[in-house]
Amino acid sequence: MAVREFKWKGRTEEEVKKLDLGQFIQLANSRARRSLQRGFTEAQKKLIKRVERGDKNIKTHCRDMVVIPRMVGMILGIYNGKEFQRVEITPDMLGHYLGEFTLTRKAVTHSAAGIGATRSSKAVSAR
Repeated sequence: MAVREFKWKGRTEEEVKKLDLGQFIQLANSRARRSLQRGFTEAQKKLIKRVERGDKNIKTHCRDMVVIPRMVGMILGIYNGKEFQRVEITPDMLGHYLGEFTLTRKAVTHSAAGIGATRSSKAVSAR
């Protein structure tokens, strides 16, 4: 069985990495396109400079940054409100926001009723 070759909007991973920002903007979806056309914030510009330098262990609070081709293959620490979660940027993530890959809320897990709970709340129905 042959391994399927990656394609993003009809382009291979190498072709996507060679795209400049203007060409990428034309291919991105409308929300990412509008965000990129407005320009980058100062924090986003600093992040892009660190990505271009090839720094290791990059941590960022820029959850509203659109994943651009220069970031593919890097591992970023993205802040989720409590800690930096390490995320490897893959070509499938192009055009999405960094915040989409680190959830800010944990799933709620309930345990037994606490101290001081009434008898009725401790009783579990057998249905």
